[in-house]
Amino acid sequence: MTERRAILSGSTFEDQIGYARAVVDGDWVHVSGTTGFDYTTMAISDDVVDQAEQCLRNIEAALAEAGCALADVVRVRYMLPDREDFEPCWPVLRRCFGEVRPAATMLVCGLADPRMKIEIEVYARRATGSRPPANPAALL
Repeated sequence: MTERRAILSGSTFEDQIGYARAVVDGDWVHVSGTTGFDYTTMAISDDVVDQAEQCLRNIEAALAEAGCALADVVRVRYMLPDREDFEPCWPVLRRCFGEVRPAATMLVCGLADPRMKIEIEVYARRATGSRPPANPAALL
């Protein structure tokens, strides 16, 4: 049977809207569109590059809980309300994905909150055998 579990970040949006930060489905990890909010404080910077860096920290945390990392990302979507904000983020994105080279798409669209300047969604695939045990107590 394929493992399926939700990963929550503590974002108030997850409870208000009814979704998970990520869903692990077997070896696949689907990370929801993730914004630049610091989920512990629900604060957000006004700077798009700062937001991109926070998005990636949030994504890294979800991936780590799922048993993988940015190196396992195979697909990424960047969503921004202002296309002019995308290029300033390139150095941050290249630092995280330049060696990985996932398939990528950038969309210009409205986001849920006017303070949000970028949203990033990723799909990752865990290496075979990297899955945590379904029942850790079974190892005792």
